[in-house]
Amino acid sequence: MDIHSKPINERIEWLLDLARRHSASFTSPEMFLARERYLAEHPSDIVVLKCMDGRINIPVATNTPPGILTPIRNLGGMFNLGWPHLGEVLANHVHGVVSTGRRVLVLITYHFSKGDKHRGRAGFCYDTEAAITHTHGIKQQVEHVFGQGHGTVYPIVCGFETDEDALILHGANGNILEVAQLTPQDAETLELRLEKLFPDMPGQVRRDLLPLILGNIAHVAEVKQAVRALNIEHREWVMCVGRGFDFLHMPNLALIIGPYSPDLADPIRKAAGIIESNMNAGRIPDDGFLLLASSPYAEIGVDRARAELKARFLSQFAADVIRSEFPQVASKMFMHTAVLNWRSRALETIAQNDAG
Repeated sequence: MDIHSKPINERIEWLLDLARRHSASFTSPEMFLARERYLAEHPSDIVVLKCMDGRINIPVATNTPPGILTPIRNLGGMFNLGWPHLGEVLANHVHGVVSTGRRVLVLITYHFSKGDKHRGRAGFCYDTEAAITHTHGIKQQVEHVFGQGHGTVYPIVCGFETDEDALILHGANGNILEVAQLTPQDAETLELRLEKLFPDMPGQVRRDLLPLILGNIAHVAEVKQAVRALNIEHREWVMCVGRGFDFLHMPNLALIIGPYSPDLADPIRKAAGIIESNMNAGRIPDDGFLLLASSPYAEIGVDRARAELKARFLSQFAADVIRSEFPQVASKMFMHTAVLNWRSRALETIAQNDAG
């Protein structure tokens, strides 16, 4: 079904149903046990900093059970640990993990297309080298905050080639490991390769990185055998502001803006401009778009109440920017405000408004 061409009310209901199905799958006994078994075998926590692009679905690309990897997503894949909220989110996450005796692996990603640079990272004007330089800068920031000894927090610059969903690991001394060049027969020597690539990586972290690489080898092999539509034009009709959008892993559907940058209005303006362009070009119907704001909570009571206030603020802030600078687009804006139960991944509506 081509959901992009449906009336806005049908599109919104489809999206909310997608969120419900994601939560149902996440909380199923089979998925719950799969996560518990995986974490028992591979205890290292894994954080992924990545672009909002729906093609970059690291759990699928590595055959990892949902809920194992913690995503931090932002428009353009741009981050700065100097941003107060981003630094606080990452530091609190690391402290929570370390208090249980576990280590943290941080994958700092950039993406590109080997077939067409214009399917790459638009935030860097499709300049892959600029994107790589930016991710190395983030790695240095992680090391500044959590230490260069890498005994507890280990950051890795990781490329993602979107034509084949293939990982590229950047190691010490400029060495790299391109998963697309590996075969299942390389599994026996893979741990030794990782040891050479990351000589200071703790053994447990290396053993917990290994299944991601093995999973990616298998996934890339499947992708190479499949026929995929690569030249997909921009058809985004959802603007997401906040956190809790793991269920949205589809290309050219949503523009996701993490609540991290102190200049939050800038990515909102860029996203509104893209949606306006999509409407004007006829890539999506001009009957409306969805502004979806969300904030996650882990505990009922105070934590959930704070999440409600965060979500309401993000929704109102984004709406004010759009109304001020894109009045024609604002007249077609449907608003949906929610909180996300982190344990069940259930999106809980707290407010919704029709267009206008």
